[in-house]
Amino acid sequence: MTVKVALAGCTGSIGRQTLDVVAASEGRFDVVALAAASNETLLREQITAHRPSTVSVVDDAVRQRLAAEFPRVSFSADVADVVADADVVVNAVVGFAGLPVTIDTLRRGKRLALANKESLIAAGPVVQPLRATKGAQIVPVDSEHCALHQCLRAGGEVRREVSSLQLTASGGPFRGKSLDDLRRVNVSEALTHPTWSMGPKITVDSSTLMNKGLEVIEAHELFGVGYDRIDVVVHPQSIVHSMVTFTDGATVAQLSMPDMRLPIAYALSFPDRFDVPFGGVDWTTLRRLDFESPDRATFRCLDLAYAAGRVGGSAPAWLSAANEVAVEAFLAGRISWLQIAEVNDATLQRHDGARLASVDDVLAADARARQIARGIAETFTHSAGTVGA
Repeated sequence: MTVKVALAGCTGSIGRQTLDVVAASEGRFDVVALAAASNETLLREQITAHRPSTVSVVDDAVRQRLAAEFPRVSFSADVADVVADADVVVNAVVGFAGLPVTIDTLRRGKRLALANKESLIAAGPVVQPLRATKGAQIVPVDSEHCALHQCLRAGGEVRREVSSLQLTASGGPFRGKSLDDLRRVNVSEALTHPTWSMGPKITVDSSTLMNKGLEVIEAHELFGVGYDRIDVVVHPQSIVHSMVTFTDGATVAQLSMPDMRLPIAYALSFPDRFDVPFGGVDWTTLRRLDFESPDRATFRCLDLAYAAGRVGGSAPAWLSAANEVAVEAFLAGRISWLQIAEVNDATLQRHDGARLASVDDVLAADARARQIARGIAETFTHSAGTVGA
């Protein structure tokens, strides 16, 4: 039976690789809906190649031009409109903007292939009840959470037998660097990841270890394991994608070469396995696997995420929002790389403790945190001048 796929964030890195998996499936998957922000050229190519019935485009002008060009396609401005006709929805939207897709997919009792960690992190208290909707299911696409999903599955998913989760981190482009080394790093250096090819926001997050910190919160939300039992270990080869240690001392790990098409294919095919291999390891050439503790003093964002997760409520939403503002300011050359952590820390210190009971509460928390973070980032800009990129 053909699986109907909706893809939100289709022109980004995960979106493009999802379409690679679809192309390799020989008709097993049918793309029925696409959503993008504004990449008109690539979106036109994708519509032509996959012939979806529904397309959501945020940019008004792009949407109007494409609607005139593809009269048989239903065009919308609302990203959540892609959900209705799909069996599985891939949420690859970058940042908090992916929340409506997560909410609507679960509300409709569909499988969510989740590559948008921010929506679960920011809105955990609101999203969690929706997981009880009949048919609703989250299969994570992040390589680390997909690995944990597979390890727990291999262990029979008896959660009382889980001792701890180990999230692996590549260490990013600045692994081993000191604070002094990092005082003058530029945008280009932060966007040069040693292992993965990703979009600019997530690549910067990897360089600060904020990405790993957000993944700790996501692991807690996905698998219900306490923060004291979620560890981060730096593994520069990015071949061990994460591990689960059980109460008897056994550790189950998922290994593959870095290739995001593997977790994408896993989420699309679940509970089956995809029959085209991605990221297979040549064991005759693999020489070493290294592991080390993260440098928490230098990469402060990791502990900020643990702290926000332990506070709970709207604190993760505040951290996620502040970090989006800080990364945007860094990419624009308005603050330095080290000031990303400072913006996040200063914003969290002003967290108002609000609880989240509805989507409106989440939106209000996000807006308030962004307002505060922008003000803090501006003080850095005015005191130090524009930072060179």
